[in-house]
Amino acid sequence: MVNLAVDLNGLSLKNPVMTASGTFGFGEEYEDFINIDDLGGIVVKGTTLHHREGNPYPRMAETPSGMLNAVGLQNKGVDYFISDIYPRIKHYNTGIFVNVSGSAIEDYVATAEKINELDNIPGIELNISCPNVKEGGMAFGVHCPSAVAVTEAVRKVYKKHLMVKLSPNVTDVTEIAKAVEGAGADSLSLINTLLGMAINAEKRKPSLSTITGGLSGPCVKPVALRMVWQVYNAVKVPIVGMGGIMNANDAIEFMLAGARAIQIGTANFIDPQVTIKVIDGIKDYMHRHDINDVNDLVGGLITE
Repeated sequence: MVNLAVDLNGLSLKNPVMTASGTFGFGEEYEDFINIDDLGGIVVKGTTLHHREGNPYPRMAETPSGMLNAVGLQNKGVDYFISDIYPRIKHYNTGIFVNVSGSAIEDYVATAEKINELDNIPGIELNISCPNVKEGGMAFGVHCPSAVAVTEAVRKVYKKHLMVKLSPNVTDVTEIAKAVEGAGADSLSLINTLLGMAINAEKRKPSLSTITGGLSGPCVKPVALRMVWQVYNAVKVPIVGMGGIMNANDAIEFMLAGARAIQIGTANFIDPQVTIKVIDGIKDYMHRHDINDVNDLVGGLITE
């Protein structure tokens, strides 16, 4: 019997496989395909203080080995989540995280305060890295002072697990990682989407209404792996890795690079059962390599 349980700075997950925000709804959407309770954790759709319509259409575009999105954090606000969504998902026997975003630090703080009162939500993922909003989001996550300011402000009011989601759209991701670690982050998740764009040559127009958007999928994996490895060697808090994970082998690569858990995003759109297949694939890998504890994979990259 292999041990799949991982510990994120005091928060225990039954296995290292989580879902990425914005790709798994609130979990309910996938109940026909998998047992949500089999997952290590889910990160529900991005939530803000107030209702947001998101960006105009078109806001998704297919790219070679990936996709661009510019949804813009469309959601009905935290109060709607508390009154209508939370009662329907609080029974899940998995780690439920709420992805929290905002246009100002005060928005982040107010949203986190409300979620802090929900008994069956053990953590939030502080989104300081979304490239698809005009205010807030990535603006906080690409400079150390602003990243520290929002993390410290939320840390003062949020008493449970605080995961901070980092942007890849920076010169040195380790600087931001060390800064938010010092500001009180319990763990770090990375990477969010890379800023990209697509053009319709026939129409001579951008493929997205916002011109630029967030690039995800297999094409970003080498960048994500590199950043996870760099951050692992720079901080002490656990890392949750993501970026182009399509199968168990991809997930294992992220763990070898230093991730204690992983999130699966774009792959959910292609195969709604991919998370379970990744869990089974990790078990198979452990059996084949005579590994009894999945934690032995973390940071196990041999570089000599």
